[in-house]
Amino acid sequence: MQRHGAPDIHRFGWAMGAAARLIALAGRVGADPLESGDAALQRRLLVLLAVGTLPLTILWSVTYFAVGAPLAASAPAVYSVVTPINTVLLGWTRNFRFYRFTQLLMILVLPWVVLMSLGGFRQSSVVIVWAALCPLCSLLVEELRQTVLWIVGFVLLLIVSAILQVHLTPAALPEAFVTWFFVLNLGSVIAIVFALLYYFVGQRNFFQERSETLLLNILPKEISEALKTDRSAIAAHYESASVLFADVVGFTPMAASMTPLSVVKLLNDVFHCFDDLVEKYDLEKIKTIGDCYMVAAGVPRERPDHAVALVQLALDMRESVASRTFGDQKLAFRIGINSGPVVAGVIGRKKFIYDLWGAAVNLASRMESHGESGTIQITRSTYDLIRNQFDCESRGTIKVKGADDMETWHVLGRKADPGPAIDSLA
Repeated sequence: MQRHGAPDIHRFGWAMGAAARLIALAGRVGADPLESGDAALQRRLLVLLAVGTLPLTILWSVTYFAVGAPLAASAPAVYSVVTPINTVLLGWTRNFRFYRFTQLLMILVLPWVVLMSLGGFRQSSVVIVWAALCPLCSLLVEELRQTVLWIVGFVLLLIVSAILQVHLTPAALPEAFVTWFFVLNLGSVIAIVFALLYYFVGQRNFFQERSETLLLNILPKEISEALKTDRSAIAAHYESASVLFADVVGFTPMAASMTPLSVVKLLNDVFHCFDDLVEKYDLEKIKTIGDCYMVAAGVPRERPDHAVALVQLALDMRESVASRTFGDQKLAFRIGINSGPVVAGVIGRKKFIYDLWGAAVNLASRMESHGESGTIQITRSTYDLIRNQFDCESRGTIKVKGADDMETWHVLGRKADPGPAIDSLA
């Protein structure tokens, strides 16, 4: 059984490979590097339909000619000759609008020519069903307004055919030929429609998933879902959350001695490293501002351990930076953390960004800017939430712009035998 089955598997594999190569070729014909994903999909669909149906149109032309219907054979022959030329022109000129119009026009008109030459619906085996592919393809590759025009054209051809039916002379075709061509016409069109829709839906799902992934890289999942149904400002108050700021020490003079591309590459490497750690602890990266990196815990998903999770992140960030170089540079960071009530949300109409507001955010930024190289500086509100699990050293009070003197601590590391976590929501 295996010896007999192997050739079938190989033939199936060869057929699938050929189909994949045809799709890849269709994707390259007339490709424009600036076109969007939807535009590329539309072009690929029409090229696939136009080129993919050539074997059938050649077969139809040869068959009609063989049974003594040369006029009927000429219509698919015209399609078989014009389509390759038109496709080559598309690849050369990238004029998809002209290609689309001429191909749809041939798909609409040529089956009607066959119907007229064979003497009506019955003797032509309802070949005009092929013309239905015109408005269908238009629906996939054009705007709805243009599709309506093709639908009207298809309906008018049906009406004209019905009116002229009584004046046409039926071609002398064998009864069996008429029956089997009816099966072939109907079956082929249904198969093509299914294949087009299957490919179109699959590709649209692919592009949609890619867009969803891109959106989730910009906004939290909860916020992106909310924006799909409500485009107004989204804001929520969180009674207890934690905010972290991390900043490269001495970045400005270091960047002055580097090329712009080197600076961007260095920051990209650093932030990639931090992004992995943020994902590890299921936290929310808010944004980067130059060399400053901002993270929050407890928004938009409330969690009682928000301060603990953020300090865990800060320690991992410090260890990662200390253990490696970025762009041949040894970096040091100041990290500041504060906990308290915040407002989080999305405002504006374009270029959405999820952001935080409130005094707690400002104090977290001050903890970073007033910190020392390689340290993690926290406020009293954060210290009270994490002191049972981390070793901390009091730094006394510091003068903070816009606030009174504040007590601060440096996080030294994790305790060997941490006590019970403090419930930040209590």
